[in-house]
Amino acid sequence: LLSPLVADAEMLGTPDPVLAATMGFSGFGKKARTFDLEAMFEQTRRTAVERSRKVLEAREREKEDQTEKEFRIPCTDSSASASSATGAGPTLTEREAVCSESEDSSNEPLSGPSMQSQSSAKGPAEDTDDDDDEEFIGPPLPPGFKDSDDDNDNDDTEEEDNNPVKKIPDSHEITLQHGTKTVSALGLDPSGARLITGGYDYDVKFWDFAGMDASLQAFRSLQPCECHQIKSLQYSSTGDVILVVSGNSQAKVLDRDGFPVMECIKGDQYIVDMTNTKGHTAMLNSGCWHPKIKEEFLTCSNDGTVRTWDVNNEKKHKSVFKPRSVQGKRVIPTTCTYSRDGKLIAAGCQDGSIQIWDRNMTVHTKFHCRQAHASGTDTSCLTFSYDGTVLASRGGDDTLKIWDIRQFKKPLNSADGLPSFFPMTDCCFSPDDKILVTGTSVKKGGGSGKLFFFYRETFQKLYEIEVTDASVVRCLWHPKLNQIMVGTGNGLAKVYYDPVKSQRGAKLCVVKTKRKERQAETLTQDYIITPHALPMFREPRQRSTRKQLEKDRLDPMKSHKPEPPVAGAGRGGRVGTHGVTLSSYIVKNIALDKTDDSNPREAILRHAKEAEENPYWVAPAYAKTQPKTVFAEVEPEDDETDKPEWKKRKI
Repeated sequence: LLSPLVADAEMLGTPDPVLAATMGFSGFGKKARTFDLEAMFEQTRRTAVERSRKVLEAREREKEDQTEKEFRIPCTDSSASASSATGAGPTLTEREAVCSESEDSSNEPLSGPSMQSQSSAKGPAEDTDDDDDEEFIGPPLPPGFKDSDDDNDNDDTEEEDNNPVKKIPDSHEITLQHGTKTVSALGLDPSGARLITGGYDYDVKFWDFAGMDASLQAFRSLQPCECHQIKSLQYSSTGDVILVVSGNSQAKVLDRDGFPVMECIKGDQYIVDMTNTKGHTAMLNSGCWHPKIKEEFLTCSNDGTVRTWDVNNEKKHKSVFKPRSVQGKRVIPTTCTYSRDGKLIAAGCQDGSIQIWDRNMTVHTKFHCRQAHASGTDTSCLTFSYDGTVLASRGGDDTLKIWDIRQFKKPLNSADGLPSFFPMTDCCFSPDDKILVTGTSVKKGGGSGKLFFFYRETFQKLYEIEVTDASVVRCLWHPKLNQIMVGTGNGLAKVYYDPVKSQRGAKLCVVKTKRKERQAETLTQDYIITPHALPMFREPRQRSTRKQLEKDRLDPMKSHKPEPPVAGAGRGGRVGTHGVTLSSYIVKNIALDKTDDSNPREAILRHAKEAEENPYWVAPAYAKTQPKTVFAEVEPEDDETDKPEWKKRKI
């Protein structure tokens, strides 16, 4: 109904009072302005096309000049190569023709874009040259963008791929002082925010990279297993709980702040069949979390079993795996781990074998290798590669081997001459799965412990780092931080990082300055805040603690300044140092004699002659009654030479 009224009002140019009152606004007398959007878009497009053409022409001129200079130099080389290589194709002949033309007419500019510019500026430039209807819309890339930045990036990545040593983040390091004994366990949460260290001194220390400053102090230290050495520490896949494996038979689970969550039950050591006990009955050797299920973890023990547990059920294990020797006898597992997908469980045993079970089948092994390492040595570490096909083992026979679990009879590669004195010496893969890392042990005063890097495909030694003058026990290469954590035999935990390649972690704490130690505020009085008190009862607000400390230090009452000794005569109820009494007079004249009285006889006889000639103290009072002193006369010792033998004194 309103549309014909609006049309009539626009045609007449006069306002309709009825319509204005109905619609609630006026102003229909003015003509509305119209916009032709298609014309505006067309004008914008033409402007952009014109600008793009100008920029492309300028780029082509620059590239023509560059190619002209480049073609002048290798012109002879290209002609020779073209004559020698008969099947080179049209590309060589075109370059030869261009070179000959540039030699003949060097002053004449080249017409059209060169071959190099066509190949580099492919796409928009070709569309504008070949077809005028398809025009390049939008601002072009900056000149030389693809040729400079992309090529440099590609060169850098190619160089890093060709040289894996450049991927090792070892340009900088920080040292965390755990204690004085061996750091036997390291753990990093999945995000890389917190590091935990455990050692032979029974301590577990928590380090927060974001909360630490340059003083590098741990924010918490505790002994979760009393007087048992820490064997292994690991965060769960979600990072909310920590598995602690120590020298006792009961593994513990702590939360992120170190408070206990659960403790595994101890089994009955008088039962022969370990399947029928609820837990381990002997010392633990190792443990780890399931990579996918956050409540499940794995432990192995000297009782000859590998057990899985649930955090929510501490009364009994979930399942038991019993490794067996060739004769079917019980054998002790020294290390255990899950595969990356959590479907396989691997254990390294004291008879040198590596045995792998399916997680859901506890009786028979799925893969096993009987002579993986020397019998009677402790296999200290097993770890799967990130792609899940390769297993690396660090043996107590000073070797490092990698295995394809699909062909488990023979190792893919092996490296020897890597001494290991600890039952938890580590090995780990780099985040890109191309490098394998392990540490070596040294005797006291026998050199430096080193960190060795091996290329996974060829097992060629790529690099080595001299860590410290003690054994390298633990090593950990975090994939998110791209930083390497190392635990040593002298109580140090070192973190290697690169400011460019690494992320967060140690980079957060080294830039923070040490916090200034605040002075003890024992002299300041407590300030009582009474906001609703009357002004006459309100205490003045303390402005600065340091200034108040200085004022209180000058106040003898608040600082409890001791009273100085009284000089001269006594006053104020205090006796002076040298009074007028007889005792003070004697002390002043005699007791201050500082002669050496180390030999009391000489000290007494020193005054004997003077006392005899001029008696002063005692002798005058008894001069008339004192008897004459009689001293014993010392007889000379008889010569015993003329005595018979039986009368001589026997010494």
